[in-house]
Amino acid sequence: MTQTVNDIRSAFLRFFEERGHEAVPSAPLVPQNDPTLLFVNAGMVPFKNVFTGQEKRPYTRATSAQKCVRAGGKHNDLDNVGYTARHHTFFEMLGNFSFGDYFKEEAIKNAWSLVTDEFGLPEDRLTVTVFHTDDEAAALWRKIAGLPDERIIRIAGSDNFWSMGDTGPCGPCSEIFYDHGEGIPGGPPGSPDEDGDRFVEIWNLVFMQYDQQPGGERQDLPRPSIDTGMGLERMATVMQGVHSNYETDLFRTLIGASEELTGRAAQGGDAAAHRVIADHLRSSSFLIADGVTPSNEGRGYVLRRIMRRAMRYANGLGAKDPLMHRLVPVLTEEMGGAYPELVRAQSLIEDTLRVEEERFSDLLTRGLKLLGEETAKLPEGGTLPGEAAFRLYDTYGFPRDLTEDALRREGYRLDNEGFDAAMAEQKQRARANWSGSGDAADERVWFDIADEHGKTEFIGYAHEKAEGRLVALVRDGSPVESAAEGDEIVFVTNQTPFYGESGGQTGDTGSARSEGGAELTVTDTKKKAGLHLHEARVTGGTVELGDTLTLTVDGRRRAKIKANHSATHLLHAALRRRLGDHVTQKGSFVGPDSFRFDFSKNSAVAGEDLEAVEAEVNRVIGQNAEGHIAFMAYDDAIESGAMALFGEKYEDEVRVLSLGHDPEGGGKPYSVELCGGTHVNRTGDVQLFAITSEGAVASGIRRIEAVTGEAARAHLKAQANAALASAAALKVKPDALLERVQALAEDKKRLEKELLAAKKKAATGGGGGAKAETVGDVAFTGAVLEGIPPKELRGLIADAKKANPNAVAAFVSTNDGKASVSVGVSDELTGRFPAPELVKLAVEALGGKGGGGKPDLAHGGGPNANAAQAAIDAVKTRLAS
Repeated sequence: MTQTVNDIRSAFLRFFEERGHEAVPSAPLVPQNDPTLLFVNAGMVPFKNVFTGQEKRPYTRATSAQKCVRAGGKHNDLDNVGYTARHHTFFEMLGNFSFGDYFKEEAIKNAWSLVTDEFGLPEDRLTVTVFHTDDEAAALWRKIAGLPDERIIRIAGSDNFWSMGDTGPCGPCSEIFYDHGEGIPGGPPGSPDEDGDRFVEIWNLVFMQYDQQPGGERQDLPRPSIDTGMGLERMATVMQGVHSNYETDLFRTLIGASEELTGRAAQGGDAAAHRVIADHLRSSSFLIADGVTPSNEGRGYVLRRIMRRAMRYANGLGAKDPLMHRLVPVLTEEMGGAYPELVRAQSLIEDTLRVEEERFSDLLTRGLKLLGEETAKLPEGGTLPGEAAFRLYDTYGFPRDLTEDALRREGYRLDNEGFDAAMAEQKQRARANWSGSGDAADERVWFDIADEHGKTEFIGYAHEKAEGRLVALVRDGSPVESAAEGDEIVFVTNQTPFYGESGGQTGDTGSARSEGGAELTVTDTKKKAGLHLHEARVTGGTVELGDTLTLTVDGRRRAKIKANHSATHLLHAALRRRLGDHVTQKGSFVGPDSFRFDFSKNSAVAGEDLEAVEAEVNRVIGQNAEGHIAFMAYDDAIESGAMALFGEKYEDEVRVLSLGHDPEGGGKPYSVELCGGTHVNRTGDVQLFAITSEGAVASGIRRIEAVTGEAARAHLKAQANAALASAAALKVKPDALLERVQALAEDKKRLEKELLAAKKKAATGGGGGAKAETVGDVAFTGAVLEGIPPKELRGLIADAKKANPNAVAAFVSTNDGKASVSVGVSDELTGRFPAPELVKLAVEALGGKGGGGKPDLAHGGGPNANAAQAAIDAVKTRLAS
């Protein structure tokens, strides 16, 4: 029975597990330990630091099926895919590794046993190569496999000698080739016809035994190691008896699905198109699952190129509607068992492919129309001016590679030098017009760095530890080449797991370490000009431009931030559900210890509403629902009901986060918002939510402050402890505390009234009212009252005026060194002695200014309570004049 691709992968891993190897899951396609690579492109990449001794693992032998991508950079197979039998953008590399454990003999013995016994390949079809000076390997192949010398081919040069770089671990290789037979053109390796398809390399064994020195000398490694790589697709081709990787069971299934959706058979000129779609579906899906998103720079640009290449071929097959996303379930069915990340990310992959294909369709239609208008001006076989192509790119988003491809089909060429010149001119204009949010000179530094090195690639959604190449160092606002212990610096790397402060979320902190041993403490991360700026202090050694830094985010702090950020989304949804859709977010700050959330509302949130909101957020947390990320066109996201963050600028394509389940059912999420921040994987990761305060921050804007997780537990525990202590102090049970406090409040209110009455009685002469005296022809009543609230003076004035129709009353209340004065005048006297005039005299005596009111009643105050009697006397003097 023919073994499927999944059978072969499983058999390989099982074979080495049975021989003491640790089965290590595939690493993500975005390298965490080599910032010079766009993508993991070989099975040994995840083990690089183990081979160099920088990293220790709890095993000395391992096996893996590693996802690999070669599309972009120096390892770029993109343009060949679809037109050859074995080129792919995505492939799987099976491997077994020894980290100073076994060496050549056991590696060769395992290899021969696997391919002949386990996989059942006929021995007479196998040929091996060794490095031309590696007599040891040649002897072992004779001894273990019984191969004659003519099938142990010695190869000189780099093809059979592997090195990690200009310096470091290296060693000779030994390759295993399968002979498809005389009916296939081609010769054995090392022959003039070696590029034919008859002899196919199926496995490469690297004997890592030397350490390459800077001067070229090679020293023996103290612990030689083994690194092997077997292309799964090639091995499946051999074992399934076909001559093209695209004829294996996995690709036949994917191509069959493509044929069904397009209604076009994979024959003749359409065969390459279906191959491209099948291959690019795999690479696109796995890249998206590993956190890469389509963009115009870096890894995202490579992903976009892969996706659009497949979409161009789908368009050529007559697919008018989005095609790629409809193939994802077929891929998941085929490969999801080995790679569960495909299953977890299936909806994200489908959404991303669909959105990109919809956008690309519009772009292709518009761009080709405009390009047609430009080429109509050209002679046959002419060259499109670079400026015209750049205008298509800059104004309409039509990329250069699409322009070149369309021109090539019509027999035209592109003036690439003119395109580059137009690009450079545009950058110069942007530089001249640059204005930042802070100091212009400081902002220019970051613009220059971004212009030279490109934007920082953020890989922190999937990783909290990764390597980055140091591209800029800034000290005291100026670029420098190096920094030493004690220096306060800002550094930039080509990629980073550190989140830069934005969207209300604070920046990450953590540490960095160079290969040379320099230590840095990262105290904050900010974003400017597309760069992630790591604010740091060098705590040991010297760091230099070009160094590779191992960047480690403070994971515990990040986890708290993620919980708080996700809680802001849940709080927003809960507020809108409880208070109404008019409630919208007006700002936020998300830190590790707490968060604040500002929202539109004209009045305070009632206590019962706050309690209901808090309870509902905790119910959604208790769902432990998985969070879902989707990428959508901005307009589509808003139309679908996603909430946008206040004040945030969004790209055409946005990241949409869904959290929780709608308690009313219907399969809808509880919260859907546009957000580029970091978030919990499941709502249960928030653990607990507690509101600590609610209040006004501006007209029509309220603010809620809250905590999550352990901070929420500590807050609630502190509240509980305070309640218990209060109950103990009042000698009541905790459940009777509220009743007791309310009773005490009533007693306090009653006693305050009684005290105030007593004070007034004492101040006014024993309860009969303040005694009037005759001043001029006026019955004047006046007194200094200590500790009487100013509002109580009105009642005393009313009593005095009732007692005598020809009255003027003036009372001064003193409290905490300040004084308040009120003056009342009977209606018959307001013409002669207006109350505002009298009160101003009193206020001046108290050291104040102003005061006023109506003719019969006026108020004021001053800072000098010691002059209270002088204020009364000032009124009396005026009455006597």
